[in-house]
Amino acid sequence: MNNQKKNYVLPIAMMFALFFIISFVTGLQNPMGVIVKNQFGASNFLSQLGNFANFIAYAFMGIPAGLMLKKIGYKKTALWAIIVGFVGVGITFLSGQLSSFSVYLAGAFISGFSMCMLNTVVNPMLNGLGKNEKKGNQLIQFGGALNSIGATIVPVLVGYLMGSNEATRTIAKANPALFIAMGIFALTYLVLFFVKIPEPYINKAKKAEKDKYSPISFRHFVLGAIAIFIYVGVEVGIPNIANLYMTQDLMLDPAIAGTLVGTYWFLMFIGRFLGGIVGGKVSSKVMLSVVSTIGIIFILLAMFTGTESTVYMPVFRANISFGLELVPTSIMFLIICGMCTSVMWGSIFNLATSGLGKYTTVASGMFMVMVCGGGILPAIQGWIADVAGYMNSYWLIFGGIAYILFYALVGSKNVNKNIVTE
Repeated sequence: MNNQKKNYVLPIAMMFALFFIISFVTGLQNPMGVIVKNQFGASNFLSQLGNFANFIAYAFMGIPAGLMLKKIGYKKTALWAIIVGFVGVGITFLSGQLSSFSVYLAGAFISGFSMCMLNTVVNPMLNGLGKNEKKGNQLIQFGGALNSIGATIVPVLVGYLMGSNEATRTIAKANPALFIAMGIFALTYLVLFFVKIPEPYINKAKKAEKDKYSPISFRHFVLGAIAIFIYVGVEVGIPNIANLYMTQDLMLDPAIAGTLVGTYWFLMFIGRFLGGIVGGKVSSKVMLSVVSTIGIIFILLAMFTGTESTVYMPVFRANISFGLELVPTSIMFLIICGMCTSVMWGSIFNLATSGLGKYTTVASGMFMVMVCGGGILPAIQGWIADVAGYMNSYWLIFGGIAYILFYALVGSKNVNKNIVTE
């Protein structure tokens, strides 16, 4: 048994690496929103279409990705996902050469297919290797910490690449970040190709006979899927709209705005790292309840503080150092929400798939369909910002976190324990 556990170290490390890739490529859409708004004269709504395309791909690929897990396993699904991701980022690079908004959207959409496939692999894999609910959540939180590192680097890097000259803020300026993404894809493919990956549920899934139940037979899974739809929209919407707010209304330099958005993702890294440490001792329900409550408070403070009050805030900069920036207090409250959103993904996934057993692979694919909320809700928030102003758009975020709190307290209870899952 000890040897078997030792053999899991490398697979877990590979899942962590895939977590990093997911955030790096997904995170590109945040600063790209600022670039697109400048290069193509887009509205706040249109500037979020790249992010929308990236996440709406989950709606198309989630179920097929879950079926791929059943048919070809975790490793082959991940390898195909990496190929698709390389192509998607390559098309984004091509859009810069052609200066084409439609090609840019196509690249974001194809990249979204890859991110969906990778998420379908890494979450149930880490959850399964954790052996129990708390350990599974712990592994996902540590993986999420690496996910946040990638998300921290991207807005800071692209903000730095854009520079202070507004006329030169084009997709082509972000090429170094795109090259890094393609390089990571290529390297990870080569390493993963030679690594043996355990298949926690595949054998059982292949032998399973048809029955009248499915993941949607479990109330806590259905409500959890809704929670993840809302959560990803909240996680992405907070920094994306804040970035537009800072660069458009507050007229902050994109490089400074990028450091603030990068700080949001860095705080998510800290939160997930701490979540990984305490995850083996604190239940997902308690963790989710606490951060949701605090998140609601921060959003309310951000909306009602205004921009007159300012504060010096530590930020994460492009040269991998920390410094102080004078920012509106409301922006500070939005940025520190990263500590709250940090552990929500792992906690919701853990609670929603708890006790599903043989239904886990298909459930993971269905779960990924709901990640499209990361594209839909920020687009809606962008529209609200166009109509009612940036800060009023955060009422959507407030409502989303309120639902997540409801799920933690009430909706996460498994009331279908009579269904056989083995």
